[in-house]
Amino acid sequence: MSAPNSHLCTALHLAAAGVPVLPLRAGKVPFGNCRRCADNACGGRPNMRNAGPCACPGPCHAWAAATTDLDVIQSGVWRRAWVRATAVAYHPGGAWLTVVDLDNADAVTWARENLPATQTVPTTRGEHWVYLGPMRSVNAVRPGVDIKSTMAYARWLGPGTGTMTTLPAEVRALAVKEPSTVRPAPHAPTVPARVGDGECRHRTPAYLERGITMAEQRITEARSAIHTTVYRTFLAVLSAHGRCGCLTDAHVARLFTAAQTKGESPRHCTDAWTNARTALGM
Repeated sequence: MSAPNSHLCTALHLAAAGVPVLPLRAGKVPFGNCRRCADNACGGRPNMRNAGPCACPGPCHAWAAATTDLDVIQSGVWRRAWVRATAVAYHPGGAWLTVVDLDNADAVTWARENLPATQTVPTTRGEHWVYLGPMRSVNAVRPGVDIKSTMAYARWLGPGTGTMTTLPAEVRALAVKEPSTVRPAPHAPTVPARVGDGECRHRTPAYLERGITMAEQRITEARSAIHTTVYRTFLAVLSAHGRCGCLTDAHVARLFTAAQTKGESPRHCTDAWTNARTALGM
């Protein structure tokens, strides 16, 4: 079997297991956008599971092209990409995973001394440590260490060894920047988080965790209209998770922290949360 066909077989196997995949070309980079998607004129694919407005049949938009759709992966445009592919990549966040990419021996030594053991995969220069649970992706959290999860891709280098463990606080803490010397440190929210006691619609706790993670990302990545973004994000979270009582103080604190890191005051966070509850009749 030729190498390109081998990549396609690997991709189909991963997709069948629920891991969103995409082909990589020479240089270990995604394929460039097609003409109709150039400069994201199509609207792009912003969502975690290839559900954005773009209807392009090709593997455009880097990590956002990752899919578990076996028909798409085997379609004509994708097949031509697999012929040219040099590797298979996957979207860790879409598979509910986080990869700590350790780029050299020093980084590996640091991880062994500071992070909980988990599944490890050898790379060309170091290791991938794979944890169960998503978070936002951040490069260069320390020398030789990148975090790849939501809105990022990682090369598939095999299943590795060891037992995968749940994403620990030590890894989440790597993505937290030092508080600004200009803005006040975020305060814990004073708004009651448990706003409902209805029947829980969540199939698993992971559904709620994913919603909070994506909400944090939406606030963190906002470049303008911060007030509006915070309010609309709070509104979306409460609409999806606010009536069943699963939303805890810790979840709300994460949202308030993300907002205050963008410059929002504790007062505005409280007002935005209260207004969102009022708009939803809570």
